[in-house]
Amino acid sequence: MRVRPISPDRLVAELTERLAATRVPGRLRVAVDGAAAAAPDELAAALVDPLRALGRPVLHVRAEDFLRPASVRLEHGRTNPDAYYAGWVDEPGLRREVLDPAGPGGSGRLLPTLWDVRTDRASRADYVTLPPEGVVLVSGPLLLGGGLPFDVAVHLELSPAALARRTDPALRWTLPAFARYADEVAPAAFADVVVRADDPRRPALVEPDGPD
Repeated sequence: MRVRPISPDRLVAELTERLAATRVPGRLRVAVDGAAAAAPDELAAALVDPLRALGRPVLHVRAEDFLRPASVRLEHGRTNPDAYYAGWVDEPGLRREVLDPAGPGGSGRLLPTLWDVRTDRASRADYVTLPPEGVVLVSGPLLLGGGLPFDVAVHLELSPAALARRTDPALRWTLPAFARYADEVAPAAFADVVVRADDPRRPALVEPDGPD
């Protein structure tokens, strides 16, 4: 593998070009996976307008808008890393309301948000229709390895030291969950695009070595 430094703007441009050129049956379902410290929501948001400029309709969905109710999510306490790892995101809801209808044979009728974590109530969002050539970007942590049907997986990789350094002190209790994710799932080993994001000003793409 080789590591290619790239500017943030060039990263967005190259990802845009790759996604715009990727055609699949149904809509293109893209995971932008990473800890909050790696800013996956920001990267996904930065892809929206460039993809639209290239003629691909886009819907950006954040995993934090598909969390389980607090009564379920916080059953084992507010700072339990195992519960965070295994049960915070409503994966069946994300699949039912976004990924399956965006997939082959799906209706394209997607729900952009399911749960409002601030009020701990259903968001009551309206459904939107994404055309067959559309792209749905799902951003957030711990998205890979659980069987969610993504067509392209982008993983923002942080070294343990960078993750600890850049994680908000109020969220440091999540660090064991990300250590477990790296050990059990190893998303960098199979994601379609791996971005090393230790320094947000100087990301780098991890790429296979070319032929000798």
